[in-house]
Amino acid sequence: MGLWRLLWSKYSREIGIDLGTANTLVHVRGKGIVLNEPSVVAVDQTNGAILAVGAEAKSMLGRTPANIEAIRPLKDGVIADFEIAETMLRYFIQRVHRRRTLVHPAVVIGIPSGVTEVERRAVRDAVLRVGAREVYLIEEPMAAAIGAGLPVSEPAGSMVVDIGGGTTEVAAISLNGVVAGRSERVAGDEIDEAIVSYVHHEFNLAIGVVTAEQLKLDIGCAYPLDGDERIAVARGRDLLTGLPKAVEVTSPQVRDAIAVPVNGIGDAIRMTLEQTPAELQADIIESGLVLTGGGALLRGIDRLLAEEIQMPVRVAEDPLSCVVIGAGRALENAEKFADAFATY
Repeated sequence: MGLWRLLWSKYSREIGIDLGTANTLVHVRGKGIVLNEPSVVAVDQTNGAILAVGAEAKSMLGRTPANIEAIRPLKDGVIADFEIAETMLRYFIQRVHRRRTLVHPAVVIGIPSGVTEVERRAVRDAVLRVGAREVYLIEEPMAAAIGAGLPVSEPAGSMVVDIGGGTTEVAAISLNGVVAGRSERVAGDEIDEAIVSYVHHEFNLAIGVVTAEQLKLDIGCAYPLDGDERIAVARGRDLLTGLPKAVEVTSPQVRDAIAVPVNGIGDAIRMTLEQTPAELQADIIESGLVLTGGGALLRGIDRLLAEEIQMPVRVAEDPLSCVVIGAGRALENAEKFADAFATY
């Protein structure tokens, strides 16, 4: 199966996919991003029926009766439930590929850089099973760098930090290749779980990850921001009485709660820099590093990391979409980015 078959038929609809732990985004050649949905499937456990996929299924998390389970088929950036992942992919691809059932798309899909060969093949097989003509893999940090507009094809060093739901990908890139990189399973999910644990211990209050994620979005911050301290109400179950309870949570408290996973991201950056050749380090120090992924939207994380690693840090223009935009650009410019595609 040759890469140059990506240069192909103008009659098919080529698709780029960011198959994320938290969200799945789809880019269609010539149309841009056409789908952005949570990576969640709601299943009736009594008969195996699929009740909902995407945003509708996510709204059921923590709110379903015993016979209905809202499943996230990916964990730490890789497929944990193969059958449910296939169902979700089929649903998303059919949504963007409707009315063209006789033409199967070629698909470029982002994968974490730290996945095994078995995990890569599992992703490829899942996409083939749902009707793709051909499947090409691109490592997420490379796709994120392309999507963020970094000069990845040039003989100069660039660094990207893609903070997703399941993994944080750190990569020093030059000439369409990852020169040094790390894939750490410290990202958005761990930040949410840290908030759940903090509220549990500080307030004797049980909350779910959906509530924790909302606290992160509403008042979360990684760095003290003058005059911008916020308060939000967290509602859950009192662990002492078992009754519903509401407490006020402040942004400094959330900052304390998430300090460990956020510091883990900083550690991953430092270790990657240590592995980067001196010549490329000089380029990166001059140009700084770029944050992508949903975690890049955490207020103050750029300032915290800049202070920790003593170099410029900026958030990409559209951090949530960088991986899928990069996959789409690689698809549209297959000759330029041929070396960026992963082998399996």
